[in-house]
Amino acid sequence: MLVFARQAGVDERRAQLIWDSVALNSTPSIGLYKEAEVALCTAGICLDVVGLQYEIVPAAEIAGIVKEFPRLDMKRRITRCFCHIATARPETTYDNFVRDFGERYVDGYRAQSSVDLVSTAPFEE
Repeated sequence: MLVFARQAGVDERRAQLIWDSVALNSTPSIGLYKEAEVALCTAGICLDVVGLQYEIVPAAEIAGIVKEFPRLDMKRRITRCFCHIATARPETTYDNFVRDFGERYVDGYRAQSSVDLVSTAPFEE
């Protein structure tokens, strides 16, 4: 993403904001505390996907947004997408929310855990 933005003529700072917005949108514990652009992107995506802070947006505004941008069976489709990632690339899911979908919906899914990473670290003690 960073290289793509730079090749498109975006300056280094803005390219980094784009990268952070994409990379951190599923990690609100970090993204919401970054630069305003990253925090806004994270908040919007989290509202759209999981309803984060849904209760603070007036119902009429939510209705208007959904009318203009229908959800198009998003819950089912995003679940299918995340399950595909958990099936095809389980090694990429140990530190993100896709792991939850793998554990719940994908038979035989197993991702490395943080416990495994710590216990197999290559240090003598």
